[in-house]
Amino acid sequence: MHRNLRSFLDLLSRENNLIKIDAELDPYLELPEVHRRVIDQGGPALMFKRVKGSRYPVVTNLFGTARRIELAFGPKPEATVREVVQAAEALLPPRPKQLWKHRALAVDLLRLGTRMTTRAPITEAVDRPAKLTELPVLTTWQEDGGPFITLPLVYTEHPLTRKHNLGIYRMQVYGDQSTGLHWQIQKGGGFHYKEAESLGQSLPVTVFLGGPPALILAAIAPLPEDVPELLLASLLAGEKLKLTKNPLGGHQLAAEAEFALVGHVPPRERNPEGPFGDHYGYYSLQHDYPVFHADAVFHRHDAIYPATVVGKPRQEDFFIGDYLQKLLSPLFPLVMPGVRDLWTYGETGFHSLCAAVVRERYGREALVSGFRILGEGQLSLTKFLILTDTPQDLRDFPRVLEHVLARFNPESDLFIFSNLSMDTLDYTSGKVNEGSKALLLGLGEAVRELPREFRGELPVGVSRVEVFCAGCLVVQGVSYFEDPQQATRLAREVVFSGWALVVLHDDASAAKSTTDFLWSTWTRFEPAGDIHAAEEKVQRHHLSYSGPIVIDARLKPGFPKELVVREDIAKLVDRRWCEYFPRGL
Repeated sequence: MHRNLRSFLDLLSRENNLIKIDAELDPYLELPEVHRRVIDQGGPALMFKRVKGSRYPVVTNLFGTARRIELAFGPKPEATVREVVQAAEALLPPRPKQLWKHRALAVDLLRLGTRMTTRAPITEAVDRPAKLTELPVLTTWQEDGGPFITLPLVYTEHPLTRKHNLGIYRMQVYGDQSTGLHWQIQKGGGFHYKEAESLGQSLPVTVFLGGPPALILAAIAPLPEDVPELLLASLLAGEKLKLTKNPLGGHQLAAEAEFALVGHVPPRERNPEGPFGDHYGYYSLQHDYPVFHADAVFHRHDAIYPATVVGKPRQEDFFIGDYLQKLLSPLFPLVMPGVRDLWTYGETGFHSLCAAVVRERYGREALVSGFRILGEGQLSLTKFLILTDTPQDLRDFPRVLEHVLARFNPESDLFIFSNLSMDTLDYTSGKVNEGSKALLLGLGEAVRELPREFRGELPVGVSRVEVFCAGCLVVQGVSYFEDPQQATRLAREVVFSGWALVVLHDDASAAKSTTDFLWSTWTRFEPAGDIHAAEEKVQRHHLSYSGPIVIDARLKPGFPKELVVREDIAKLVDRRWCEYFPRGL
């Protein structure tokens, strides 16, 4: 639909969905705070024409509303995915009538893929040696370890099979020729590097900045390993993706990209990377990661630097994630036949909470689908999985939770799996990449009437309670530092015995908003360490619980800091707001 970033920006400008800012801004904290405030107001995309310390303009908030995503891709990609699913179901086995019915799809699919071109703006200029410090790289939070490239489209190829991966992995700029490369677990580029490292080889890496919006979204998409992201980019764009030869040799270049950082990652070299204010709403801590060495930077003569800012949901990545779920969800029943619908919640950072509607044609069949979900690509990083067999609007979390709580049996329908891998950015276990998962079933007919208001006397140590939804009570206790065992005792309090789920918080006002409840609950507890019950006993090697189930979502010792804007930056942006937007937003 858009062959490059400029085509998209032109459309946004015509639609009054882009503001160009003439005032000079500092990429250190100031520019990111302007971006965050505009996101909060549902405002337009932003082009910062003058950025301190760089000759390149910066564009942000490209996909920060559902409307801009619609302008970027239109309805065709979703329609094509739905037709692919319908065709796959209808054409097994193939029948002439069905083949003829889906003939238009065959024509569309022939348009997908890549093609070579010699007309490639990406090769208009080259900086050799690379000078990464000339890029307007943002420092988005005051305790970040340095400036980070936040929209890098990192292209790698498997050293043996040559299958490619395109992913977004943040890159901390160390100097003119080197950056960190944050390859988390369960990421395709990291798998390629591990293979190269085992062979004692450097891994060639090319990092694109900008290009067709389809290329950016394809890099973010949680595709199964070895499913080519460039094919998805072509589907989103509605045409073959243009590539061109690298004049220096190596990977082909995305012809319409704004920048291409060409280099390599040596084996067994690590540098400290981080901290970084990430999309969970906290700082991810400093750890050692591989090092990218930039040999050259290709770019357009008038290149535009694209960036995003992450933090406490909802930020731009929330809207991107929701769109990708809508786009790819029709494929779930094909890949996982027992799964009828599935949704992950961006308010929790996506990996922390997932709900699915699954088949239950015989007793406990739902678990088959549950294990299938927990074994599928990036869904395997899910921390808490909720399953039901009744069609639901999974985006309406309070209704989903009510439905499940009315049906689950704590003795048999809650499973906690310890000593598993966990999302790298989730620190609730106190360890990196290690933790636990929980699976909660709510199947069949309701087995209980859920309370909708709290009646009774508050136990000692509880200062306030709020009802989040029927059956779920949020309790404000003392700090974890003052009483680490409070959740265990609350599970045995008679006054809470009628509630299916009790969530212990530092502040019960989290119950007032679904967004706040999802974020402050699921980003702050680890199933094996923070789920309690009135009674726990082992039956047939299964840990059986007696309700209520209590989740301890208080902040724990050693947990990373929540992201908060520095006071002087807030005041600076307040003071300069009319300079940025003399005509208003």
